[in-house]
Amino acid sequence: MTAAVTSLRDRIDPQLLDGLDAFVAASGPRGLAGIADPVRRRAVFAEMMAAAAPAGAADDGVATTDLQVPGPEGAPPVRVRVYRPAEVAGAVPGLLYIHGGGMVIGSVDTEDPITRMLVAELGCVAVSVDYRLSPETRHPGPVEDCYAALRWMAGEAGELGVDAARLAVYGGSAGGNLAAATALLARDRGGPPLVLQMVLYPMLDDRADSPSAHEIDDIGIFDGWASREGFEALLGERAGTDDVDAYAAPARAGDLSGLAPAYIDVGQLDALRDESVEYALRLMRAGVPTELHVYPGAYHAWEVFAPDADVSARAVAVRLGVLRHHLQPLPARVA
Repeated sequence: MTAAVTSLRDRIDPQLLDGLDAFVAASGPRGLAGIADPVRRRAVFAEMMAAAAPAGAADDGVATTDLQVPGPEGAPPVRVRVYRPAEVAGAVPGLLYIHGGGMVIGSVDTEDPITRMLVAELGCVAVSVDYRLSPETRHPGPVEDCYAALRWMAGEAGELGVDAARLAVYGGSAGGNLAAATALLARDRGGPPLVLQMVLYPMLDDRADSPSAHEIDDIGIFDGWASREGFEALLGERAGTDDVDAYAAPARAGDLSGLAPAYIDVGQLDALRDESVEYALRLMRAGVPTELHVYPGAYHAWEVFAPDADVSARAVAVRLGVLRHHLQPLPARVA
């Protein structure tokens, strides 16, 4: 007997539906990528994230400072926001936080609550990067901004109270692309060394031609066509051609050996599912310690838009556990 065909909506975890409906109501049926004007798209997203921000940030014991740090050679300075936990003695781990937004939207402000939560929970210092957005800035501008911020963080570790031997990169969606690409740059340029790359539902492949990119086409949160649109903003006419390097689309990397340990998670109903899973498998085959989670019933960035769902709490708890494991002090060497 043939199984009944179900719609994508029928496959979504019921606890995630209210978050999806609220997102679509605020952004439109085609999601944020359906807003053609980048400036308007950014404004709508900023309003959404501000409305969803939890109360009580002032009581979390996390202090922030906005700085302009040296950018890539020949480019303007990069704005970063430094997060410091209260009442922490000695050098603590450092986390380079890279926001998402399809390469077109997002800022240190839109993901400020998430960064604060990580710092409060982990007792680390975080540097959140306000990289230049596309289409105004094409590749390699965004990833070079992120790598410049990582180099600055490592170089200023003493002033920041950071243990330079315990640095990690963290990012979701476009931020996942940039986190993976920054890890590639750190390997290829001889550092700074990383203990972890936490890569969440990442945009990894500009070709956007996987089965999931075609399967997930009408949920309204970053469907397959939206990934193609984001890469076109980043790469222009080069998107999908042979003239794309691994620092723009890490799925293009021929050699993944020697990279920092990786954690990747993605929803089963995310257009980026297959490229995320394939990248994790390739990391494993290259000998890179890699952890992969695929969450049934979850769409793109589900934990952001439906934070109270059980699957969201579970994913966040797993991420925190992985970060704690990799950012803990290195064991003393036995003579």
